[in-house]
Amino acid sequence: MKNFFYFVFIVIFVGVGIGVYEQISKKGKDFKRLECHKQTTTFERIFFEEPTINSAIKDLEANNYNIKSRIEFSKIMKSNLEGKITVEELDEMLVDTISEYTFTQTSSNISDKKTTIDYYLYENDKADSNKKNENAKKYAGYLMFDFKYNNKLVYKIQTDYMNMDGSDIQQRMDCVIKSFTSINKGK
Repeated sequence: MKNFFYFVFIVIFVGVGIGVYEQISKKGKDFKRLECHKQTTTFERIFFEEPTINSAIKDLEANNYNIKSRIEFSKIMKSNLEGKITVEELDEMLVDTISEYTFTQTSSNISDKKTTIDYYLYENDKADSNKKNENAKKYAGYLMFDFKYNNKLVYKIQTDYMNMDGSDIQQRMDCVIKSFTSINKGK
């Protein structure tokens, strides 16, 4: 009889443990750090290797960064952006956005290394027959950003923009920069 109670106790304990694990896993999958992540589909990956991530953020905030960029226009459907937006205009939007998160620093405090922002704009090709479902056609495109420091990836984020004319691209860039500069805040 004693063994029966131990068995029941273990079964209940394991069942509760599995339930807790499932809840933690579910939260982790759907967890969004910032409010702007909830506005469109946004995925991020943070590489917490100290002091690299903090150095990358500090350099960005001190205007010590490089930009590498490109655009991938839709190929099958007629592009809504080609001829209406250039890489240079996107870079201007990004520089304007970053300026809201930077401060002036004396040159003696600036690192010899620079944060590299490597990003591209992808225009969703809704006529592509490889689109798996209707959800894959709901967004206008996405922005993919890699933040690198000393040639090492420290942060990656992808966020959808929804307006076919790209009018919400700068808003999504703001979310990207806010996301990056908010890492480790309050730690």
